[in-house]
Amino acid sequence: MTSETSGTQSAETESRYVRLQIELIVEIVDEKALQVAALEQVRQDEFLEDEERAEAVAAIEIDPAGAIAHFVDPVALLGDVPGVELAEATWESQPVDYDPENEDWDLYDTE
Repeated sequence: MTSETSGTQSAETESRYVRLQIELIVEIVDEKALQVAALEQVRQDEFLEDEERAEAVAAIEIDPAGAIAHFVDPVALLGDVPGVELAEATWESQPVDYDPENEDWDLYDTE
């Protein structure tokens, strides 16, 4: 095997990891409907252990931002992309001061 062949074969078989960052801002227009739907989602989740389920229910009841996270599914987002496997996923939801009328508001401002 020549070094050219080896290099080509190596490039074709090596995994390449890509960090995909997505930031969304949503407006909660019906907090109660969100809470009810999130609680139902948690109750029906067959993969949650009892302790995880109790923590999720508590988080949903305390903060509607926590409820939104139960509807985020990175597996579904990438499920139909050929040649890609999800290696790891983390996400969080948190309240943010957002004013769509303020031109100075910067989506990428981390301070």
